[in-house]
Amino acid sequence: MPALDDLNRRFGIADTVRFEELSDGFIVARVSNAFGTAAIALQGAHVMTWQPRGQQPIIWLSDHAKFAPGKSIRGGVPVCWPWFGPHATEPKFPGHGFARTVPWELIETKALPDGRTRLVFEIIQNDTTRAQWPHPSRARNIITVGQELEVRLVTTNTGTESFQLGQALHTYFQVGDIRKVTLHGLDGCEFIDKVADGARKKQQGPATFTQETDRIYLGTHGYCEIRDPALSRSILLTATGSRSTVVWNPWIEKANKMGDFGPDGYLNMVCVETANAAEDVVVLKPDQEHVMAVQYRLVPL
Repeated sequence: MPALDDLNRRFGIADTVRFEELSDGFIVARVSNAFGTAAIALQGAHVMTWQPRGQQPIIWLSDHAKFAPGKSIRGGVPVCWPWFGPHATEPKFPGHGFARTVPWELIETKALPDGRTRLVFEIIQNDTTRAQWPHPSRARNIITVGQELEVRLVTTNTGTESFQLGQALHTYFQVGDIRKVTLHGLDGCEFIDKVADGARKKQQGPATFTQETDRIYLGTHGYCEIRDPALSRSILLTATGSRSTVVWNPWIEKANKMGDFGPDGYLNMVCVETANAAEDVVVLKPDQEHVMAVQYRLVPL
């Protein structure tokens, strides 16, 4: 991990981007501009928080989240890459891939002419990651902080053979009360219900939340709206390069077992994930690039 002073010297932007160490070896970029604030961990190129000016946070981060090298963070925008869920053949490999728990290299920070701020990260692969993922490839995460939050996950096949890619931006959104939330944009979509042993079902109307929810919606169209009457707002998600949408809330029993949600933490979050999962995985040919991108935007109800 680069030294804190070196990061601030090379990539800091006066009054906009600075770096701090939350715990031993765990470094975060703090972004503040005219539109809002964000915190991004170098581990996992992980957006931890994003809050537009004058608004409550959009991205949920658990009050009990742990910040330690090699450990996943409860909340924010974890990057699931290069597979989603359990590995297809090796159950000992980490669920959702290794990208969220390894260091990423900061390539660039930039103050854009319109006042937004962009950070570009590239995953650092080593012998351990290559043993799990032997395909020559490059992954970059491009994060733009403004009135909207934009995340672009760019994967390039740098080898001579095709490979299959699964991925997700496992985004936790802050809501006032999950029991009052409705999720729009998935009506008519088939989904895999992981709470019901993988049964195939079809969404009818908006999704609601009354119990543990863990679904992979297939063949989705890149648009969702989280309507949150408790906070009098909607969060709009607009995605490209994504064929799936994953929707998750652990509910009370599972959240309590996890240990980093805190009391009733599940009530104030919902994961709506831009993804390519299950049969919607992507095949990349040699020299081919795939971009999965999403924009989050807040609107009043």
